[in-house]
Amino acid sequence: MQEITIHTPQITLGQALKETGIIDTGGAAKWFLRENTVQVNGEDDNRRGRKLDSGDVVTLPDGTQFTIVVAI
Repeated sequence: MQEITIHTPQITLGQALKETGIIDTGGAAKWFLRENTVQVNGEDDNRRGRKLDSGDVVTLPDGTQFTIVVAI
């Protein structure tokens, strides 16, 4: 499982996808989430504005998982 380290209390799902290189721009998140099933903590979610906190796990359609980690 890979980690996404953030320096803020939260990050949106769209920003997390951009941070991992899955998408190139924030606008691409809307299309990506409409065409692909992404899970947050084991539940399907297609909201690019979904707030992710430290410890949340994002699972991509290919099974790749990312954990959100807040840098101290």
